[in-house]
Amino acid sequence: MRVLVVGAGGREHALTWKIAQSERVEALFVAPGNAGMAQIATCVDIEPIDIEGLAAFAVKNDIELTVVGPEAPLISGIVDLFEGRGLRIFGPSKDPARIEGSKAFAKHVMQTSGIPTAKYWVCDTPSVARARLADHFQNSEAGAGVVIKADGLAAGKGVVVCQTPEEAESAIEAMMVDKVFGDAGNHVVIEERLEGPEVSMMVVTDGNTIVPLLPSQDHKRIFDHDKGPNTGGMGAYCPVPFLTAETTQLIIDTIIKPAVSTIRELGIPYRGALYAGIMLTKDGPYCIEFNCRFGDPETEAVLPMLKSDIIPLLMGTLDCTLEHVEVEWHEGASVSVIAASGGYPGAYKTGMPITGLQEASGVEGCTVFHAGTDLTDGVVTTAGGRVLAVTGLGQDVRQAALKAYESMTHIKFEGIQFRTDIGSKAEN
Repeated sequence: MRVLVVGAGGREHALTWKIAQSERVEALFVAPGNAGMAQIATCVDIEPIDIEGLAAFAVKNDIELTVVGPEAPLISGIVDLFEGRGLRIFGPSKDPARIEGSKAFAKHVMQTSGIPTAKYWVCDTPSVARARLADHFQNSEAGAGVVIKADGLAAGKGVVVCQTPEEAESAIEAMMVDKVFGDAGNHVVIEERLEGPEVSMMVVTDGNTIVPLLPSQDHKRIFDHDKGPNTGGMGAYCPVPFLTAETTQLIIDTIIKPAVSTIRELGIPYRGALYAGIMLTKDGPYCIEFNCRFGDPETEAVLPMLKSDIIPLLMGTLDCTLEHVEVEWHEGASVSVIAASGGYPGAYKTGMPITGLQEASGVEGCTVFHAGTDLTDGVVTTAGGRVLAVTGLGQDVRQAALKAYESMTHIKFEGIQFRTDIGSKAEN
């Protein structure tokens, strides 16, 4: 089988790494890829958003399966384009991909499905948003904050948790007036703030059958102890020890299944990966958000735990035969720690040489996934905010974390920053 992976981040490296292990794969391409992916696949200089260029490449090179990593091409309709040309591609089509492309649409799906979620208001002007905020803070219990979300794509950073009216006003000003997230801030969704630990639930579905992956927990904030601004994710671990089998099934039954069913009833079945961000409140699991693809950095933690060949899972989604696909997992746990550029999630420099990659990969039970790297004159250099994902496996989360951090000690580049507490919540 000839396979193309679309994307250049840590999630895509993890997908490429897992796909490369399949005996069914004879040729593997990545577009555009990165320095790490180039070691196991052929890199193609086509950007993920160039869906016409990707389709032309797939036709010319007899690609039998394309796997899309990032959300932007999915929301732009890459699946519709490929299928219109008779190409096999993993991911939801443009219409159901709106579940990530529009926070307002996602909330509509939740409301229509009866999915437990926070109360919300969709605002299309700053004045409407300010009025909603004033009403909330005047009539809610003291200390009841809000969450403000840019309606469109914002690279995982368009969410601001606000405890005070001043913080909320500042978020509205930044999103809707200053346009820090571009057109994604033309509309915002204001939600009541929920309390409780967050977990990530990823599944693969063919529109009917749902195959859950191991639950994981992301760490969004840049600094230890969840301090500082939100990022695209600074690390993840799986499985989640405090998430019981009963609660996991409750998430599938009350959140995942209703969403898939509602989207199917809207006209186009959801096929591909579906990610649900879950808050474990005192009243049970509530849905915070949906994403139309595998999570990042969750994928870097979850896929190393997958014992089965991933190709039958992907193809079963396209063939609507997931009910016949068996999935096996390794025992133990996984922890993935992100090494980021200095200054991230704000301004940062690129082009910094990276050393110690071979030594880091040589630590038993560890894999280094490249997230934002390039190859410059034979030297691996930084090329993004999140640079590497260092994943360790162990008998439990604590042992996996020790492995990941042992591996991380070998990696050096100017300005490197990483959290030192990934996985610690598993012990709480």
